[in-house]
Amino acid sequence: MAIEVTTKDTTALSDAEVAEMADLCAAGESGLDVGLVSKQVEEWVLNTQARDGDRLVGFAFVTLERIGGTPAVLVGLASIAAGPAQDQVLAALLAEEYRRALLAFPDEDVLLGTRLLRPVGFQVFAGLQDVIPRPDHRATGEERAWGRRLAKRFGAEGRIDDRSFVLAGTGSPPPALDLPAGSAAWSPDPELGSLFAGVDAARGDCLVAFGWAMAEDLAAGKLPG
Repeated sequence: MAIEVTTKDTTALSDAEVAEMADLCAAGESGLDVGLVSKQVEEWVLNTQARDGDRLVGFAFVTLERIGGTPAVLVGLASIAAGPAQDQVLAALLAEEYRRALLAFPDEDVLLGTRLLRPVGFQVFAGLQDVIPRPDHRATGEERAWGRRLAKRFGAEGRIDDRSFVLAGTGSPPPALDLPAGSAAWSPDPELGSLFAGVDAARGDCLVAFGWAMAEDLAAGKLPG
């Protein structure tokens, strides 16, 4: 499979592309519909797509920005098609985001932040430093503050428990990172499941998570992807 990855402004997305992304979400575990996908077009700056020929096999709504002066890559709604190439698709998407981060923030550490539905989502933080939350780690005051900052940026100010990093839902599936299970390239920490103990999927809860891409790793291309 030859994966082609492109990034464009969300304002340039066609109705057909939005429908494709909605179909991909509907085939995954999140159950998101076209209405919510359409809303992301208004709320995010960039959209990265991975295609196998003409077929969409993965996408992510993203933005590169500074939060209080700190460089950040924020990932909103994202989904990848389940199948033997899912790890390759994820790697291609991440490589694109790291490439853009290096161009936008040369010689700086960059925070990668997103919302997770299940433990498999932590696969996106492979190779990153100081991932929060993590098992058997009591978050510091600054780490808790980052959780609140990200919740605010995700339009959910006041809904995060800044000790567990659980973001309370509103009764609908959240626009989060939706990865299929069964990765062959990643062995999860069995304790990751404990981080989701307070997540009520029926309510639309998710987990706010983030990690740091070190400047030297970005420059050297050492991060997975």
